[in-house]
Formats: sequence, C-alpha cells, structure tokens
Amino acid sequence: MLDQLFNLVKQFGKDTVVDNPEVPNEYNEEIMADATKTVGSGLQNIMSGGGFQSILDLFKGGANKSGSNGGGIGGLLKNPIVTMMVGYFISKLVGKYKMNASSASNVANNLIPNVLNGLISRTASTAPENDAFDFNDLIGSLTGGKVPTSESSSNGFDFQGLLNQFTGGGQSGSKEGNGFNIQDIVSQVTRGAQENNEQQTSGGGGLMDMIKGLMSR
Repeated sequence: MLDQLFNLVKQFGKDTVVDNPEVPNEYNEEIMADATKTVGSGLQNIMSGGGFQSILDLFKGGANKSGSNGGGIGGLLKNPIVTMMVGYFISKLVGKYKMNASSASNVANNLIPNVLNGLISRTASTAPENDAFDFNDLIGSLTGGKVPTSESSSNGFDFQGLLNQFTGGGQSGSKEGNGFNIQDIVSQVTRGAQENNEQQTSGGGGLMDMIKGLMSR
C-alpha cells in the first residue's frame, strides 16, 4: 500500500511541488518523500495510540462525502487528523527546507488533503481500476502484518468489508449482528501498530527507509 500512497503523492505533487517555483527543485524528491512519511506515519501513530475508530471515521466520512467530516477536500481540512498532518508538514517544510511560512502552508494545505482524499476515495471504491487500494492492505502495512486481515489469513478480519458497510454496501454499519466487536478490533490494531513501531525503532527499516527504496526504483 505504501507504493500506492507514494504514487498519489507524486501525482498531486507535480503541480504542488515539482512545478511550484516557490519550492527549490533540488528538494522536490525529498519533500515528496516527507509528504508520504507524514501521511503514513500519521496514520500509524494514530493507530498505535488507540485511534483506529478515528481513522475508520475519516475513511467512511470522506468516502460518503457527508456528515461533519465529509464533503471532500473541504471536509478533510476540518478533520483533526488532517489538520495535525498539515501542521506537521508545514513545520517540516519551514524547518528542514527553509521555506517561508506562507509558501509552506500553501504546499501542505494543498498536497496532504488531496493525497488523503485520493487514498480514501480509491480505497472505498469498488471500481476495478482501484483494486490496488485496499483497507486490508493499508492496515497490514501500518501494523507490519501483525494484525491478521482477510488478505493475509483465512481467518483474518475483513477491514475492507467493514469499510464497505459504511460506504458502498447499503448497510447501516451498525455493530449488531455483524459478527464482530469493534473494541476488540481497535485493541488488535492498537497492539499491532505499537509492536510495529517498536520494531522499526529498535531494528530500523522504518517508513522512510521503505520510501527511499521506492524512490530508487
């Protein structure tokens, strides 16, 4: 799933970063790598902090384009997860790349919400061209495969099916009668993300290392 995320950053980063005269050309690739890390690490850290429900709400709200956090890009900009990522990325652009605050804000407020909107809409879509975007794959990537999903195990939990209940399956998304307990799922995802964070911290191979590997292809 990191491949798909990186490709979205490159897609939306062409106008926002590469063709933007306010962004020094020598930093183009590094900035897009940091944008990918901002989104990936942001979601990973929220999961490890017990916030899977917030991520599910982000995906179902953005995909439905309704409710307090819906409405496409405008709705995403009101979501605390997105504003956190945007703020972090602005700080990175100013501190690491010495961009002025106004330019950094323009880049971050354009790139991060567009990437997330692309990720959410494609993941919730049932169109064949979006098959590479799968909620099971995203959860598996951010937890280092430590949470069994229907993509990795015959008895794994179907996170894509859970998301589809809210977005395209015509169901209410209520827990009753669906054969799972959301709190159990939150606990599993939290533990998996925490273990993955600890492993990356102690043994290297973090998200930025993987992103650099994608850049070198």
